[in-house]
Amino acid sequence: MNDASTPAASGRSVAAERGLAWWTEAWALFVRAAGMWVVLGILLFLILLVVGVVPLLGALVSTLLVPPFVAGWMLAVRKVKGGGALELADLFTAFRSDKLGPLIVQGALLLAAVVVIALVAMVFGLGAVFGVATGGAHQSASAVLAAMGAGVLALALMLALGALITMALWFAPALVVFRGTAPLDALRASFSASLKNIVPFVVYGVIYIVASVVASIPFGLGWLVLAPLAMISVYCAYEDVFGA
Repeated sequence: MNDASTPAASGRSVAAERGLAWWTEAWALFVRAAGMWVVLGILLFLILLVVGVVPLLGALVSTLLVPPFVAGWMLAVRKVKGGGALELADLFTAFRSDKLGPLIVQGALLLAAVVVIALVAMVFGLGAVFGVATGGAHQSASAVLAAMGAGVLALALMLALGALITMALWFAPALVVFRGTAPLDALRASFSASLKNIVPFVVYGVIYIVASVVASIPFGLGWLVLAPLAMISVYCAYEDVFGA
């Protein structure tokens, strides 16, 4: 991390090239305990997969658990950076802390946001399907095109809402677990910090997209590395923008 004074509560702006540095710094931390990072990534995936299998309730619970697991990962990264040995139990550290309640609240807010996105998709999606069916029945090209437009609009809205949610959640668990920030305040601070660092995040995102394509080619096996590496990079970005 480059030298800087203590950032404000909403984080500080960093240079565009820091979007690349978050990846390189994350890689340096990943190789310190590569095997264990991969194991932790697989374990987290399996936990969320098993929980998510339960109809309806599973999806709700798994969403609530995302912030505590992310916070646990952030604590694990700081531990490794400080010279500590990575352990399986590190994934569950946040569940044993006094920050579990606020992190669950964040999970509930995330769940509400997911529901909103689902409703948007359902409303516009059903409208598009109905329009296509009606247009097809009456052989109306304009109706079909209008319905397709509604589908494209629904997709655009979902992507936009998803991006906003990602910005709000990106630093939020770390702010709760490291600074004791209230759940909603952490989401606001995360969104503000992400917005003022939109350029480095674009650089970061482009690298992520390229890495995702590469990771998916050999039967998706590259995700065994990319998934934990991406989680580590979140900590690197947090430390860069908010400080320790």
